[in-house]
Amino acid sequence: MTREELKAAAIAMLDRAYVPYSHFPVGAALECADGTVFTGCNIENAAYSPTLCAERTAVAKAVSEGHRDFVRIAVTGRCEDYCFPCAVCRQVLYEFAPDMEVISLNGKGEELALPLRELLPHGFGPAYLLEDKEDK
Repeated sequence: MTREELKAAAIAMLDRAYVPYSHFPVGAALECADGTVFTGCNIENAAYSPTLCAERTAVAKAVSEGHRDFVRIAVTGRCEDYCFPCAVCRQVLYEFAPDMEVISLNGKGEELALPLRELLPHGFGPAYLLEDKEDK
């Protein structure tokens, strides 16, 4: 999938978002190493805590289908500024691919791409749970 197609897939998810409270739709398109793409949108809940972000929706779909090798994700909203993953989503993405590329889009479709490690420096990953802590 081309970069433009990945961005378009994320943008297409904006209309599927369930955002009756924040009115802030977010779409995501997650690309795996084999080229498979999983999309997601945010799904709000009146209790707020159970709300699921677009990025985590895409990750859940990918992992439930046997994919864990992510290379990049496009994230978009309809705001003027770039739409970056929240801290929880950064942590979830870091679990699988700390070196992945995060393509953040604004409402005009302009992009700012950064490595996930830059968005979550010193992230907590699986290596911290190994018995030999020197493998981090």
